[in-house]
Formats: sequence, structure tokens, C-alpha cells
Amino acid sequence: MKDSKYIFLVGLHVFLGLLIYAVRPVSKIYAIAILAVGLYFVMKTRNARNEVLIVSAYIVGSEVFLRMTGGNLLYESSKYAIMIFMAIGMYYSGFSKDAVPFWIYMLLLLPGVIVATETLNLQTDIRKAIAFNISGPACLGVAAIYCYNRKILLSQLNNVILAFGLPVLSTAVYLILYTPDLKEVLTGTGSNVETSGGFGPNQVATLLGLGMFAFFTRLILESKSKLIFAINLIILFNITYRGLVTFSRGGMVTGFIMIIFFLGYIYINSKSRGKYNLYRLLIFMTFAFLVIWMYTSNKTGGLIDKRYANKDAAGRVKESQLTGREEIWDSEIDDFLENPIFGIGVAKALEVREVKSGGLIIASHSEISRTLAEHGTMGIIALIIVFFTPIFLFLDNKQHIYMFCFLFFWLLTINHAAMRIAAPAYVYALSLLKVLMDEAPALHRE
Repeated sequence: MKDSKYIFLVGLHVFLGLLIYAVRPVSKIYAIAILAVGLYFVMKTRNARNEVLIVSAYIVGSEVFLRMTGGNLLYESSKYAIMIFMAIGMYYSGFSKDAVPFWIYMLLLLPGVIVATETLNLQTDIRKAIAFNISGPACLGVAAIYCYNRKILLSQLNNVILAFGLPVLSTAVYLILYTPDLKEVLTGTGSNVETSGGFGPNQVATLLGLGMFAFFTRLILESKSKLIFAINLIILFNITYRGLVTFSRGGMVTGFIMIIFFLGYIYINSKSRGKYNLYRLLIFMTFAFLVIWMYTSNKTGGLIDKRYANKDAAGRVKESQLTGREEIWDSEIDDFLENPIFGIGVAKALEVREVKSGGLIIASHSEISRTLAEHGTMGIIALIIVFFTPIFLFLDNKQHIYMFCFLFFWLLTINHAAMRIAAPAYVYALSLLKVLMDEAPALHRE
């Protein structure tokens, strides 16, 4: 991508963040424009270069921003949009006949849906309850069938990753304007809505962590000039800072782990000259991240240090390492043990906890325990298929430099944010692509 085009895209998304903050109704226009322009883009090109991947990635990157600003037409519209675009992509470009594991995966979800029609309370809107809980796994299945062993150039995949990152940049700009003085809103070490754009910190941090990874990869592989390197560095640091001050740990830790997997692959596959350049860059980036951490610590009065040390504002270690999510996990494992074959039915685990808690609605944070409870042994088989398939494909696809990054983004995200957003489903599907190297990854700047 030419520097001028890249600078234009960055500038456009900075402007979008400013505009939507100033005029919130623009968010709905933005949401409609994404779908309309995306559809036109895919149909005009007939998906000749996997354009549906870029459009879907952009939808994923903008999902939380649109929810935050009231732009989404439907709460789950991003998942449905991705499934529709994947279907269009398959219409134009077909799909692999070897994607049998994910047809089986989709079939394994059906018993839980059927059981739910019998077990859900009569007062429950069964259609909405099932759709809400099954939309994430269904999105994963459809996207996986499209991506399974599909050939793509590394440069094209880098553009897909950029499509994640650009709307996250708009989100970060919005957060800069929205967030009040930290001293006014930080009273403890819990996740903070005020520093998360008035929305759920868990989801916001998840997308900021993904954006952090996206711009880190561009810093390493796509910064061919000092100007672009500087732009990417500034964006990376701003997104990282905004993610940290949400005080939601899961998304940021996941982003850092993705970066570690990425650097590990680059290091193992680099020659001596590349490793020397990587050493220099690592020293610089380590120092830079320490500066960000110290700056964040200073701005939060040391509360960020206590948050990541699992302490409260007074410095006392919290009893729960996972903010009480262990109890939800234990409840869902009990549900599985009582109904080990087909589970208790999709969306039923929420009703069970509501009864146990005396009316409190406690949503699951772990897709793994939810799947076990609601799908039983069928769910275990489905999870095994999802986890091991990209690893088997990688044995004949060692050039997929992001495979473990994408796989572990899915695995870690579904353990702290379930599949409430489309990101884990779609990012996982990218781990199934067959990546072809069009050029060696660059570790230097001119």
C-alpha cells in the first residue's frame, strides 16, 4: 500500500472518530455505509481477491464502536452481516470440499437448539434467546467454512488485519474525547465504564487489544519509511493506553499474548540479519511499552498496577482472581454433569443461574463452560474440532505467520468475554487460511 493512501485512510478514521463524537447520529449513517459500500465492493469485484474478508474484518473492528455510539441497527447485526458476506463470498468463489469438520461442527450445535425448545421457560422469548446464544458459534462455523484452506497472499492478509485496525483507531479517538479527567472517575480497580466510552469495558478492551496487535504487526512488517513507522508507533501507543485505562484486563492481556506469538514466529523464521534487526526493535519496543505503563500508572495514581496485581484500591489482594467468574464456571460444569450427553439446551444456563441467584441475570463469560453446559458431549466434540483443526492445517501451512495469534485470540477471548461480539468467531476463521508468501517480511526501515 502506498504511503499516501495509508495516511489518507488513517486521517479518514481519525476524522470519523471526531465526527461521531460531535454528531452521534452519524454513527447510524456510518453503520449503513459500511454494509452498503461493502456489498458494492464485493459484488463489483465478484470477490476476486477475497474482498469479503476485508469487509468482514472491517465489520468486526467497528462492531463495538457502533454499539458504543448507538449505530448498530440490531445488537447482533455484525454477526449476521459477516455470515451474509461469507455466503456471498462462497457464491462467487466457492469453498473447500474438505471443510467437512466445520459442517460436522455446525451439526453438533443442533441438538442443543432442539433441547432448548423443550427446556426453556414458557415466559422466555425462545427465538431471541436461542439466536442470541447461537449466533456466535454459527458465525464461526460459516466463516470457517469459507476460510478453510483458502489461498491468500500475505500482503492481502495484512490488508485484512488493517481492516480490523482502522475502526479501532476511530474508537480510540472517540475515547480520547469522551473520557473525563481520570482523577474524577477512578475510585477503584474495577473495570471502568467511563473510560470505556460509556460501554462495557470487557468488549471495548477486547477490540482495543485486537487493534493494538493490528498496528504492532504494521509497525513490524509494513512500516517501509520513517514517517509510516512514526505514525504506526503513535497509533499503537494511543490504543494501548486507551486499552489499559479501561481497567479490563482480558482484552489487553490477549493482545499482548498475540504479539508474543507473532514475534516468536518471526524470530524462529528469521535469518541472522533479521534476528539482529528484531533484537534492536525488541529493545526499543520494550522500553516504549515500559514508558506507556509508567505514564498510565502516573495518570491513574498507581491504580493500574494494583489492577493487574489483582488488588483493590487499598492494596489488598482480592479473593477472586477472575472477578467472581469462577462461580459461573462451577454452575455450568454442574449443569454439564447433570446432562452430559446433549446438555441442558441453548440459553438454559442463564435461566438456571437466575433461579439459583434469586432473580439476578448473570451472563456467562466463558464460551467453553457455556458450551459444555448447554451442548453436553456434543459441545466437547465441537470444541475439539475447532481447536485442533487449524493446528493440523498448519503442519502443511507453516508460512501462516499469524495462525497461533488468531487461534489463541479466539481461545483467550471466549474465556473472558464469551462470544458476545463477532471478533473471536471471525478472527478464529482466519487461522484456517492457506497463506502464500509474496515477499519476505521486512524487519527494517529505509
